Amino acid sequence: MVQELILLCLAAFAAGFIDAIVGGGGLLQTPATLLVLPHFPVATILGTVKIPSLAGTTVAAYKYAKQVKFNYKILIACVITALTASLLGAFTVSKINNADIKPIILVILILVGIYTYFNKQFGIHQQKEHSVKKQVLLAGFFGLIIGFYDGLIGPGTGSFLILVFIAVLGFDFVGASAHAKIVNIGTNLAALIYFSFNGYVLYQYAIPMAIFNIIGSFFGAKLALLKGNKFIRIFFLIVVFGTILRFAWDVIIK
Repeated sequence: MVQELILLCLAAFAAGFIDAIVGGGGLLQTPATLLVLPHFPVATILGTVKIPSLAGTTVAAYKYAKQVKFNYKILIACVITALTASLLGAFTVSKINNADIKPIILVILILVGIYTYFNKQFGIHQQKEHSVKKQVLLAGFFGLIIGFYDGLIGPGTGSFLILVFIAVLGFDFVGASAHAKIVNIGTNLAALIYFSFNGYVLYQYAIPMAIFNIIGSFFGAKLALLKGNKFIRIFFLIVVFGTILRFAWDVIIK
């Protein structure tokens, strides 16, 4: 158990670091946990990694909150719909074959990667001509879609949230990352509630992993705030590329 725990804590640290900057830490943490603990059901693995994910995201959000001014109207709308939809997605995951959805997500991710790479202004603050009411409605709408996706499939949720905050609502990368963390707290919490009530959490692994995820998140958020938008843009592209490889493996090879 000691060797397993060491490997899981290292994966949790790296995941927290990545997640704090651009999201996507689950791309590392979840597969690593599945490899280290292959004898447990997938639902138990998913439930277990939600605790370190939630802990690390909360720390990163706190770190951002000290330097980023939040738009609370947008946040409230997005968090409420995302949390509710994530819970619904977690309930319905056993009834829908998410393998049928992954090819669609793969195409979307490829388009996101291409758009981000060639659009050098992407992630630089752009004022959108939206009224406050329209901004709130858009935030709620996309929170609903991405929250349901998080409960249903999961990987890449943070990156999709950042994409929406930038492309739709006009945030820069730092602001988008900060707001995405708050929404991610809601989606992680909703999924954790479902998994914990159904006995799908291994606390002996989840608690130590949470500590290391917190440490990774602290340093990741600190680096992101220090380096700014250009650094986060590069990191975003790397994570999107990693997500594409992950989905391509699931869709083409498996």
